[in-house]
Amino acid sequence: MVCAALLLLAVAGAAGCGGRATTHHKPGTTHQQASGSVGTLLAAQDEAGHRLRQVPAQGAPEVKLSLRPDSEDGWNLQLEVGNFRFTPDSVGGAALAGGGHAHLVLDGHKLARLYGPWYHLSATQVPEGAHTLTVRLYADDHTAWAVEGKAVEATVPLTASAPGPAGHDHSTPGAAAPSAPSAKAPAPDPAAAADRTVTIAVRGGKVTPAPGRTELKRGERVALRVTSDRADTLHVHGYDKELPLPAGQEAVLVLTVDRTGLFEVETHESDLVLTQLLVR
Repeated sequence: MVCAALLLLAVAGAAGCGGRATTHHKPGTTHQQASGSVGTLLAAQDEAGHRLRQVPAQGAPEVKLSLRPDSEDGWNLQLEVGNFRFTPDSVGGAALAGGGHAHLVLDGHKLARLYGPWYHLSATQVPEGAHTLTVRLYADDHTAWAVEGKAVEATVPLTASAPGPAGHDHSTPGAAAPSAPSAKAPAPDPAAAADRTVTIAVRGGKVTPAPGRTELKRGERVALRVTSDRADTLHVHGYDKELPLPAGQEAVLVLTVDRTGLFEVETHESDLVLTQLLVR
């Protein structure tokens, strides 16, 4: 009888997070574990509706942001963090001290979720003009780390100029202007060298075809073709790969699956699961 009761409790606990296979939770970590024991949850929220998790100033997470123009397109961003580590394998789990991810925000609008210290910001994501770029640190449960009622973040000014004749947002000093081609050659298909192609459409908050599992062998290349009716960002959990999804335009991410496991592909803004990559 005792063994049966323990077995029932174990099954109930396993189903407590929804029962769906996911890489959001670090093994042994639940939403409830330490959810109220790391800092103090405040009633205040950031502009995206995430509650602030206040911790003492001493030993609190810190972040600095720097950026420099990329020679091909946009800018390369670097986050320098202190008392903090990126934990992409446990996002969606409990808040654990000094861990989590970051949000990249342009003029109050979220552009991407960051799982590492480097990010390439495409010129297509930044309209012409003067802007404020912000990075803010979050715990795994999506609460924002805060000190004295203020979110832990860093901001830098960013000015984007109009695209040049070659389609770049800036030019390299001293470089000769390219001659205009007589005819524009078709762009190569990035998915041409992939072993598998998965085509997905997102319309009205629904995913077509319905999310399922894409089975792959380790070392294969998979191409994710995604068209969304609203601007969003695609993210592959476990691989820290992201792809901007312009509204109404197809975007393609080609990924070599070099590790085994079950990895979710989801959207950031609409928080939709697109598919799961099962790598054997």
